[in-house]
Amino acid sequence: MTTFQQFLLVAPMLLFSMVAHEYAHGYAALRQGDDTALMLGRLSWNPLRHIDPWMTVILPVIMFFTLGFAFGGAKPVPVNPRNYRHYKRGDIIVSLAGIATNLMLALLLVPLVAGLGLVGRALPALNDTISIVQLMFAFGITINLVLAGFNLMPIPPLDGSHVMKYLLPTRWSVAYQRAARFGFLVLMLIISFGRPVLTAWMSPVFKLNSIALTFLSPYVLQSPWTT
Repeated sequence: MTTFQQFLLVAPMLLFSMVAHEYAHGYAALRQGDDTALMLGRLSWNPLRHIDPWMTVILPVIMFFTLGFAFGGAKPVPVNPRNYRHYKRGDIIVSLAGIATNLMLALLLVPLVAGLGLVGRALPALNDTISIVQLMFAFGITINLVLAGFNLMPIPPLDGSHVMKYLLPTRWSVAYQRAARFGFLVLMLIISFGRPVLTAWMSPVFKLNSIALTFLSPYVLQSPWTT
């Protein structure tokens, strides 16, 4: 498989997974009493409403063709925690909704990949076409696991930081939230220079992904795209 072919398979799954992540935030916020995302037209599956030119398009393309993997994010869905019926519980639920959605998508894609393998073997004439969809879904497993693990990091503005602030003693939590303005810089430093830290944090994700792909290996269809 060429790099360009791989990009064609990764890009749709990455976009869908990022949109699903943000939609989950908006829907969870609505369930908690905040209709900000709904009123601003962001509670939508239309990817155009969630695309950020840098995070959704330029950064993933640059990373894929320079580092060999695509990563990015959609435009954050606006929420107003003051509207939550229960502030703390609502904040935690909304923050974890995107992560939970990515984990659920990864889990759902496993039987879909296996099922496509069985269908492809039963219908040899459709093998190559089904193989393309199967590979796309297999990449989707990895993408969603990585999105979930990465967003769990307790570094602002990532979702994990919204949970971490409630786990810290009050004094530490206040200082932690004050330092949030430096979170993006810290995140970029870790991505750029802190690979051992990032690798250690993501190791459970890589292990889960390895288990899933090993389980699915007997179902993978052979086609020009897999060679």
